[in-house]
Amino acid sequence: MARALVIAIVALLLAWPGTAAAADDPLVGRLDQWPDWRLPAPLARPRGADLVYPDWFAGAWQVQDSEGTRYTVRFRTRADGAVVGERAANAFAVGRAVLGEQLRAVQDDPADPNRQLARLADDGLLDSRVIGRRSTTPAPDLFLADELSLQVLHQPGQPPRLSRVETLSRYARQNDGSIRGLQRQAVYPPPDAGLRVAARSSHSSTLDLVPLPQSGDTRGPMDATAADQRG
Repeated sequence: MARALVIAIVALLLAWPGTAAAADDPLVGRLDQWPDWRLPAPLARPRGADLVYPDWFAGAWQVQDSEGTRYTVRFRTRADGAVVGERAANAFAVGRAVLGEQLRAVQDDPADPNRQLARLADDGLLDSRVIGRRSTTPAPDLFLADELSLQVLHQPGQPPRLSRVETLSRYARQNDGSIRGLQRQAVYPPPDAGLRVAARSSHSSTLDLVPLPQSGDTRGPMDATAADQRG
């Protein structure tokens, strides 16, 4: 269950075919190295900042991945004009689509945009914190983002289980306004295994994002629950 939850919660939308990226871009090189990933990755500390997306991400999207899972995600424009993901609601939508009732709620840390708490059935709790990030926009219709998260799974009567998860996303905007995505993900041993370690498992998927109407409230029942839980 822990690995499935990791894949669901940390999953960022990504994308792929389209404009060629610069050959010397570290994220392009990282993408080419998958699945032979090792730490350290070419990432910097987020230092309290959220992941900012291109303007063409703003709005609501219906997503379907290569495994047939469907869910809705949203990206909002902040007061400063930056576009960011609705992290808790998006994670809840993905997690519910994959895990069903095993996932009860997802909450953002109000003091840190890079930390989330996922509440699970049977009083389980997944504490996830982004500890490394890099993003790049090598072309107007192409965006890459890589995040490394430290995840701690708490379950009653068991010691905490730690892991590090890297998710590299490549997004390409299509001519019709949709987004095609590619997502690469790797799970690493916990920090006590050392800073230089190889991935112990990996996962890949593709995504299709179709824009939803912007007028009115397009939330489904699941999305309303996710949004309401943030207060």
